[in-house]
Amino acid sequence: MKLLLTSGGITNDSIRARLIDLLGRPIEQSRALFIPTGQWGHPMCGPETVWKSTAGRWDGLTGLTELGWASVGVLELTALPSIPEERWMPWVRDADVLLVDGGEATFLAQWLRESGLAAMLSSLTDTVWVGVSAGSMVLTPRIGDQFVERAGHADDETLGIVDFSVFPHLDYPGWSSNTSAAAEAWASDIPHEAYALDDQSAIVVDGDVIEVVSEGSWRRFSPSGD
Repeated sequence: MKLLLTSGGITNDSIRARLIDLLGRPIEQSRALFIPTGQWGHPMCGPETVWKSTAGRWDGLTGLTELGWASVGVLELTALPSIPEERWMPWVRDADVLLVDGGEATFLAQWLRESGLAAMLSSLTDTVWVGVSAGSMVLTPRIGDQFVERAGHADDETLGIVDFSVFPHLDYPGWSSNTSAAAEAWASDIPHEAYALDDQSAIVVDGDVIEVVSEGSWRRFSPSGD
């Protein structure tokens, strides 16, 4: 897969341009599937936030579903185990992009595995994964204990498809848990490379190439201190 790991979605022209590069075609000619599942695991999310994200109704934000896609469908991972694979797998294979919303990353990881979609990802070589917040974090090895929002959940491990971790919403106004100091403390417990991204920044992974695209601020943390 080709990965566009964002903190806040497609929030500026630079991130949008990289999305189009990864797609290899205009957004208006691309078919999207939106995955809201991570929201159900987060205590601050619920039916209204899922609807706002699905309908593109977050005022003042340019997120995922409202970008002008040729088509947009919803793929709810918690439903997939009750649907025959021969029915839903073609929906995934026919999509040009998976739009994976935020929420609780370990919950999202659980349902990516239990749905069967996680096992399918390596075969989707031409598909673009666009993650927002937890939708980006879920592909990393660990998210850090600070971001585990599930009562009683034992660990912070996620899918490990990439070999770095992501701290989202860096210095978001009014969020004391997402300051630069909080990011430094978080990174001190991550034993591999890590990035802190504000909502104007994203990480692009295309084959062996990893790059940050940003119109805002971001930080890279190395376990060696480099």
